[in-house]
Parts: sequence; structure tokens; C-alpha cells
Amino acid sequence: MIQNDTQTFLSEEDLVARLGTKSKDALEYIYDHYSASLYGIILKIVVREEIAQEVLQDTFIKIWNKIDTYDNQKGRLFTWMLNIARNLAIDRIRSKEYSQFNKTNSGFQNVSMVDENQGDTKIDGIGMDKVLDQLPHEQKLLIEMMYFKGFSQSEISKELDMPLGTIKTRVRSAMTKLREILR
Repeated sequence: MIQNDTQTFLSEEDLVARLGTKSKDALEYIYDHYSASLYGIILKIVVREEIAQEVLQDTFIKIWNKIDTYDNQKGRLFTWMLNIARNLAIDRIRSKEYSQFNKTNSGFQNVSMVDENQGDTKIDGIGMDKVLDQLPHEQKLLIEMMYFKGFSQSEISKELDMPLGTIKTRVRSAMTKLREILR
């Protein structure tokens, strides 16, 4: 750990090792450095702040308990944590409890509908808006729908009235392009 008066820095490798030994300092470190970005993604999916806060807490509990399943060969730690947060948020909006809440609160919708004229959704805090702007419009739209609005590929297929195979191919192409951009 490198420490000076203004900040502490842990390499990803050190951070994973310390999380693996259940270091509370490491948990505090990832919370301090990543919670705002994870919360932003969760909030985009679940929309309601109190639910987003619960999902964020669940996310950090799962990261704490499942750090031994992280594989640096498959991707970066932040990407792994982001996928946990995203999956938990999607699970929450598909839950029976969330469904019941929506039925009793008629003005609330759990997933924003995509408006072709509104394709420039703002992605906060982690600079993804600039990265996504480098994708062709159709790929950007698919990534936003999947990762920031919680749509499954099947739901996107129905929403955009496109074959599922086409959606899968375009998402795969978008992910390949994103990997190239981020390297």
C-alpha cells in the first residue's frame, strides 16, 4: 500500500489479495473509490434511490463474500464489481417485491422506455459517456439498454422489433469495440 497525506493507493492485485484475506481496510477502500460509480449504474436500473441504496449494500456484501471467484484473466476488478451490481439491480427489478410495489404505485415505471430521439443517455461518473460515444449509434443504444437500463437481449429484440440473433451479433460487436477502445 502506498500512503501519503492526501491519499492511499492500492494496485488491483494488492486490493484483490487484501479482500481475499477479508481486510476491512480493503473493503473501505473499494467503497470509497467505487461506490459512487456502482451506485450510479444501479440507480439507472432501479430508478428509486432507497432501492438503489439497498442494492449497493447487497453489492458490497456479495463482493466481500465472493472475492475468491474473481478471475483477473477474465477482466478487471471494476468490471467484475460492475457486473455484480448490474445483475443484482436487474434481479431486484424482476423480483416479486418490486413488482408488487409497482402495482401499488401506478405512476412509477421500473424500466425507462427507449426513445429513438433520446438516444444520448447520460452515463455518470465513470466516463462511460465518452467511451460509448465512440460506438456507432445502434451499438451504443444496445449497450445502454442492456447495461444501464437492465433490458435482456430478448427484451431488446422485442422492444426494437429486431431478430434476437441480430441483437446478439451487434452486442458482441459492440463489446469487442469497447474492449479495443479501453485498451
